[in-house]
Amino acid sequence: MARRTLLVAALLVLTAGPPLAASAAASASVAPGAAATQARAAATCAHATPSYDEPSHLAPPATIAVRGYTLAYCSDFTGSSLPWGWDKFSGVPKGDPSGYFEPGHVHVRNGILKIDTSRDPGHGNVWATGGVCHCGAHRTYGAFFVRSRSIGVGPDNVELLWPVAHVWPPEIDFNESSEHPWNSTWTVHYGPGDKRLYRTAWINLLGWHTWGVYWAPRSLTFTVDGFVWGTVKTTAAVPAGAMTLDIQSQTYCGLAPECPTAPASLQVDWVEEFARA
Repeated sequence: MARRTLLVAALLVLTAGPPLAASAAASASVAPGAAATQARAAATCAHATPSYDEPSHLAPPATIAVRGYTLAYCSDFTGSSLPWGWDKFSGVPKGDPSGYFEPGHVHVRNGILKIDTSRDPGHGNVWATGGVCHCGAHRTYGAFFVRSRSIGVGPDNVELLWPVAHVWPPEIDFNESSEHPWNSTWTVHYGPGDKRLYRTAWINLLGWHTWGVYWAPRSLTFTVDGFVWGTVKTTAAVPAGAMTLDIQSQTYCGLAPECPTAPASLQVDWVEEFARA
């Protein structure tokens, strides 16, 4: 495979590394209270960039900032609980018997959605994590943005789109960490036998970054902090069915390197979703 590098604003994009394991977003149950209907459109964020009112000092882009798309949803996680339409994962992730999605590891406070990874005595002292889905809002095509950072190292943190039908693949991971805090990978899972397209970027995940994916009928475009770091134009790899935005942490202790040695967390300042105009 030919090797190509691209340096953009301290972002070094390399050819793909080893394939990553599929997310287990929908393999554990959703905690009671799951929304079964389409979430009402909402725009609760203040659109100003930069903004010192935001924990990450950067607010979501304004509606007009994304051409060809219309703002459909925005949340900067004010209050002390998940916004309407969001649900927590619960249970053992499929294919990862060492892990556990514990709803109590998901918190909203001080304008941040926080997913903690720590040993949980209530579940045999395993490294328990958490996960959420915007299950009340499924979309077919659109643009999705998550502003996040990692605190600590070890778990596999993922921001992804997951099929509403829970028939896998497809899956679009637009930011997935490894056991290290200095790289992220986007991956598209598709077709029989789990075919994959992917690319890794070397970037400091301990700092705040805005991760995004533009999902069109014939293409996928991956962005970080406004820079394109990947494009997929393989039509067979582009999903055509409704998907939801999911955010999760997971450990693979005994199965893969993603196993922490100390508590860690994934922090999310805000999310935005756009529909194709």
